[in-house]
Amino acid sequence: MLFLKKIKANKGGYVMNILTDDEIDKQSLQKAVCLFETGKINSFQVGTTKALCDIHFAIFEGLYDFAGTIRTVNISKGGTRFCQAMFLESNLAIIEKMPQTNFDEIVEKYVEMNMAHPFREGNGRATRIWLDQIFKKELKKVIDWSKVDKQEYLMAMERSPLKDLEIKYVLQNALTDDYENRQVIFKGLACSYIIEGMNEEYANDYVKKYLPKTDLL
Repeated sequence: MLFLKKIKANKGGYVMNILTDDEIDKQSLQKAVCLFETGKINSFQVGTTKALCDIHFAIFEGLYDFAGTIRTVNISKGGTRFCQAMFLESNLAIIEKMPQTNFDEIVEKYVEMNMAHPFREGNGRATRIWLDQIFKKELKKVIDWSKVDKQEYLMAMERSPLKDLEIKYVLQNALTDDYENRQVIFKGLACSYIIEGMNEEYANDYVKKYLPKTDLL
């Protein structure tokens, strides 16, 4: 898939630059790392729709012209149809009010937000960061995404609207209280992008520079 990126021309005005999915992934991963490296992630209001929009904007600014913006079109993926655009704003308000005081409540809120799929693209990457911030605030834990099997996770998420026990099992087994460990944070970001189809070697190599030299991928 190709996306148009509007950039300033040398003599004023704008020209359109075409970005491939691979280019977007690479630049977005860099932005995601920067979000944590600068500490900006800690300024967002955890568990809110605004926080999710802020995360999406931070990791896709300049890559998608709809970065951080709730979609106004209907979308689907495979055999899954996500929340219709006409009901999206009201559904997001309901999801935001869902409790998040324990593991089950947090995952249930995550499943509902995934079914809302508020953005045209980039929902998974943004929402996994959003999920981890809720876990961190409420439980002092995060998901170690390096311990999550990609196919098991994707299949569990696909089935989660009907039965969330499977995704709860997958995430529960990857919970860690080592939430300030840079290896967990940055390897987790790499794994999140790999889940979406990013080249595994590139993702792992890119985050290496942000890890202590004693940590090996």
